[in-house]
Amino acid sequence: MTPSAVAVTGSGLAELTCARLLAGRGHRVRLAPEAPAAAAGPRPLLLNGPTLELLRSLWGDGLLDGTWGLTEREVVWGAAAPARFPQPAVVVEGVRLAARIRARLEARTPPPGRTEWTVTARPPDESHRTHGRRTLLAGTAPLAAGQDQRTARLATARLGWVHLTPLGDGQCLAQAMVPGPAAEPAALLARLLDESGLGHVPRQPPDAAVAVPAAPRLHPAPARPPSDGTGGVLTVGAGALRCDPLSGTGTAQALRTGILAAAVIDAASKGTPADALCAHYAERLRAAFHEHLRSCALLYAPAFPDPAWRDEIAAARPGEPVHRAAVPTTAVSPVAITGAITETRPPG
Repeated sequence: MTPSAVAVTGSGLAELTCARLLAGRGHRVRLAPEAPAAAAGPRPLLLNGPTLELLRSLWGDGLLDGTWGLTEREVVWGAAAPARFPQPAVVVEGVRLAARIRARLEARTPPPGRTEWTVTARPPDESHRTHGRRTLLAGTAPLAAGQDQRTARLATARLGWVHLTPLGDGQCLAQAMVPGPAAEPAALLARLLDESGLGHVPRQPPDAAVAVPAAPRLHPAPARPPSDGTGGVLTVGAGALRCDPLSGTGTAQALRTGILAAAVIDAASKGTPADALCAHYAERLRAAFHEHLRSCALLYAPAFPDPAWRDEIAAARPGEPVHRAAVPTTAVSPVAITGAITETRPPG
């Protein structure tokens, strides 16, 4: 094996995971300078059981010390009967988690040499294929007195779903998904809270809310092999594909792209043709993304018969046209829903 020199351009979970795996296999890894924590803004993540297991297998124990733990989930999805079931999870600030991971990585990063590969969550171009136009609304609010701080809640309204995640200290994160842009996100979020039957959980609706594009997207060329003296590029994390935040798989999916990217670079260093490895990487992501779209269509179609959702559901079906826009997607049966992974930056 000839060790490769790899530049990792960011501090996302996928990028850092790829860096750790490569360094552990003897490759030379150069990390980008760490961005100031304040520049990233708050980004709470709700991590469920499978994601927690994957994190621990990669990084060991202690990463989640001091985080807020949840024990149950309550789901009222469309016309289905209400369901309440055990679902252990933790809420962690994404910036803090990335900082803890980076601190573990830097001590074992070997010095860099000539850069043969770049691993990034920010692809050189933004030519993502986006399936839909839906928007995620998010804001924080105080919980009403006596409300359970260990149970996440999911319910639907005519225009979309609503998810409440307790954050500890009497606060909760309120999220809602709607089928298009939202001009007044705070007012719309308050309305959806009431219509979903969850309006009594916060003491008051969020004073402010953000609205971010939230349709699933896939980069058509997430891997480029080295060519003519130009290093190869592997796009990981949300830069490669983003899933619907209802799926609860966003963080795990990002970690898996980092694992797969490390395997590509390691195999190339042992003589496997890089172009074949890059094609395999792209195909693996494409297959996962299309399966995600199919599950989205199955989940949303019965819950949202409103005409406003018609295009969103159609965009999740094979052969439908796609839109150039922005962000996430996934689905499962209502009771199996694993949680809203929050990739937004809600106001504090």
